[in-house]
Amino acid sequence: MTHRALAVPDGLAGERLDAALSRLLGLSRTKAAELVASGGVLVDGAAPAKSDRLTPGSWLDVTLPEPEQSAQVAPAVVDDLRIVHDDDDIVVVDKPVGVAAHPSPGWSGPTVVGHLVGAGFGVSTSGVAERQGVVHRLDAGTSGLMVVAKSERAYTHLKRAFKERTVDKVYHALVQGHPDPFSGTVDAPIARHPRHDYKFAVVAGGREAVTHYDTIEAHRFATLLEIHLETGRTHQIRVHMSALHHPCVGDRTYGADPTLAQRVGLNRQWLHAMRLGFEHPTSRSPVEFTSTYPDDLAAALEAVRELQ
Repeated sequence: MTHRALAVPDGLAGERLDAALSRLLGLSRTKAAELVASGGVLVDGAAPAKSDRLTPGSWLDVTLPEPEQSAQVAPAVVDDLRIVHDDDDIVVVDKPVGVAAHPSPGWSGPTVVGHLVGAGFGVSTSGVAERQGVVHRLDAGTSGLMVVAKSERAYTHLKRAFKERTVDKVYHALVQGHPDPFSGTVDAPIARHPRHDYKFAVVAGGREAVTHYDTIEAHRFATLLEIHLETGRTHQIRVHMSALHHPCVGDRTYGADPTLAQRVGLNRQWLHAMRLGFEHPTSRSPVEFTSTYPDDLAAALEAVRELQ
């Protein structure tokens, strides 16, 4: 068991307890709720509910269980994971589909962290054990660029950069139909879906989420978009495109047409992290990395172009 005692910072005033624990301790929202339900959390000496709102200066006492064996990092090299850049502070990878960012309960597949450990890369020791060095994530079903911190300096610098929204995160998404207008901004809060715990939704009172999009190509059944993320919520692009009634092609979780996905030979959402730019933690110079479409997305896009 690990014991943590800390005061509620001003920035978490009014936040739900489970959401605040998630942010403070690097836990998933589900794990934070389970910790509260098990009696592992006290607020000012009293047992709270997960939905209690926090007051600045209140005292949190948290007893964390030892990490489950399944959450530990198992070294496992991923053959088609490409190293885009490597230096003393950061490693940038081009993540293939079917690879999670880090180990988590319920996920038994390969991970970026597991690949780096297996390939002999040293990463920052900051963060909870199974997420050390991870400063942002991509869904297992989304391919593209991720940066992982190797030094403690890089971890601190990059976490701040993502929080302050100074990182340039650019995605390409093939969505069903034709968004109107062709370019726009979706500013809609996101929270866990009220009925389905495995996905997220636009929910009043959720966390702020802002997505900017521009049309690259428009075809009969689908539109290729360039998307800039201002925030970085879980499933943000997928949720916002679905809310516009233009889900990513192949994204059945968020309402995509399975017939169209089958016609273009796609077995996952058409979504790829194309470009990642930020200030290097040591040189303070701007750096930018790019990726090309993996074979399955390239083939599906070509099929969409040819559909009549």
